[in-house]
Amino acid sequence: MKHKNALKTLKNARGQLEAVMKMIEEGRYCIDISKQILATISLLKKANVEVLNSHLETCVKSAVSSNNPEEVDVKIKELEEVIKYLNKIV
Repeated sequence: MKHKNALKTLKNARGQLEAVMKMIEEGRYCIDISKQILATISLLKKANVEVLNSHLETCVKSAVSSNNPEEVDVKIKELEEVIKYLNKIV
């Protein structure tokens, strides 16, 4: 499975998110909730990095190995779009 590590991280994030929702339902302290939300965001970012690294190691390497300039250009454009999006949310 190509994204095994990302899936594991996402499952951890799901568990973390469920815990955050329970904290809210229980009326827990706002700062404690916020810290747990930030921990969940961190897990989601980690999963994204794992997916992007996998993309580089598989899809991008395959495009480069194909010696097809158009395929390489597509992969570069895809990564440029992700980088642009990441810069918007930071």
